[in-house]
Amino acid sequence: MSLEIGDKLPKLRLPANGGREVGLQDYKGKKLVVYFYPKDNTPGCTLEGQDFTALYKDFVKAGADVVGVSKDSVKAHDNFCAKFGFPFTLLSDTDETMCQAFGTIVEKSMYGRKYMGIDRSTFLFDGKGVLRQVWRKVSPKGHAAEVLTAVQAL
Repeated sequence: MSLEIGDKLPKLRLPANGGREVGLQDYKGKKLVVYFYPKDNTPGCTLEGQDFTALYKDFVKAGADVVGVSKDSVKAHDNFCAKFGFPFTLLSDTDETMCQAFGTIVEKSMYGRKYMGIDRSTFLFDGKGVLRQVWRKVSPKGHAAEVLTAVQAL
């Protein structure tokens, strides 16, 4: 399964950094950026998180919030946020419920070994919870700025 442009925000709740449980529906009325990344504390994922952090005030000013999702534990998310000062929520999708709903689990290959993992992807929802834009196979560098431009155009 995979979300398509025009689909509604899935009604999912997951554990989040800070010991909270957060539902995507909690953001209704705001534009929402949901970005999926493979693993906390890896170079590309750190760069992507830092870029979203650097532009976070601009996202908020544009009426949007940002949520990151990976299969890491809440404890790993807490450490990742503390280490890099991320101001946004990180959801822990250890059982891949959200990844499956968004269609972000794909076959990957590293050093000739094939495995299933998260495809770095970003989804932009409008204030009514409707999917307006999708980025797949994202390159971390400069991606947050590209997403911000799309948010501001909504």
